[in-house]
Amino acid sequence: MSELKNDRFLRALMREPVDATPVWMMRQAGRYLPEYRNTREKAGNFLNLCKTPELACEVTLQPLRRFELDAAILFSDILTIPDAMGLGLYFEEGEGPRFERPITRPADVDGLPIPDVEEELGYVMAAVSMIRRELNGKVPLIGFSGSPWTLATYMVEGGGTKDFAKVKGMMFDRPDLMHKLLDKLTDTIIVYLNAQIKCGAQAVMVFDTWGGILTPRDYKAFSLQYMQRIVAGLTREADGRKVPVILFTKNGHCWIEDIANTGCDAIGLDWTIDIGDARKRVGDRVALQGNMDPTVLYASPERIRKEVAEILAGYGNGAGHVFNLGHGIQQNVNPAHAEAFVNAVHELSKPYHQT
Repeated sequence: MSELKNDRFLRALMREPVDATPVWMMRQAGRYLPEYRNTREKAGNFLNLCKTPELACEVTLQPLRRFELDAAILFSDILTIPDAMGLGLYFEEGEGPRFERPITRPADVDGLPIPDVEEELGYVMAAVSMIRRELNGKVPLIGFSGSPWTLATYMVEGGGTKDFAKVKGMMFDRPDLMHKLLDKLTDTIIVYLNAQIKCGAQAVMVFDTWGGILTPRDYKAFSLQYMQRIVAGLTREADGRKVPVILFTKNGHCWIEDIANTGCDAIGLDWTIDIGDARKRVGDRVALQGNMDPTVLYASPERIRKEVAEILAGYGNGAGHVFNLGHGIQQNVNPAHAEAFVNAVHELSKPYHQT
């Protein structure tokens, strides 16, 4: 593997000194870029885009051609695992993901196969290998998975939901069944992320999109403990350096001390917590990633710059901060505003890293 030319991102995750705060954006390869929309049209649909390694590689690299980002993230979807388990993933235009065969009864959980990730998710591994090769050491590559709880919500609901009635109904009425499902997902995610690391991912992130809908007690029982198992099961070194792990729970600000205790290297923060408060609460146990409100990118470049300055000041001096949005970049954002955001982070952060 080629030597890494820009390792700011990995160094910040390990709380090592950097010359400027690294920055990347969740969903940085996406619909706000016209070149992405062109590639997706060429693919025919979103799932084909995910399952064609050459096209997944192309859209992963597109934002790096425009912006001075400090990391690339694999272009894929969190629902590739349930799809490989035979639930029949498809996407309805304007409606989001759906499953042809959602989990509706105990027998569905019992019969759920553990997929061979090298075989049934081989297209993901091919994309990781290809992206890593094409990056040629420019920046590190992030691999990822959805959290067990988040995947379970889609699998039981059959798609997106506003009330989580089915998945919470199962959790409350049949906690044994829910734990069985989460066990299977956890085992699969560990193998899946380790396969990504083997193919070239230099950091991994677990997206717990729906952990924040749970009570504190249920969050620890049905989400956090499984993410802790994932952290414990991951390959933590490759190519002679550490492979950092980031855990991100949307609306997870109540539990950041508990997340820090999992053994992860960094916590992803959404925009509902002050980053300075978060830093005080976790101390130097973990790095922090975040946490600008994505909708700030609809504002003027001057206002974006002001917001970046305030978050940098909130975090303060020293390493351990990866700048990001508090959730994914939205599809109608002007790419010029994303560029202003990235440039502002690099320029305004330098004084915070002078020794």
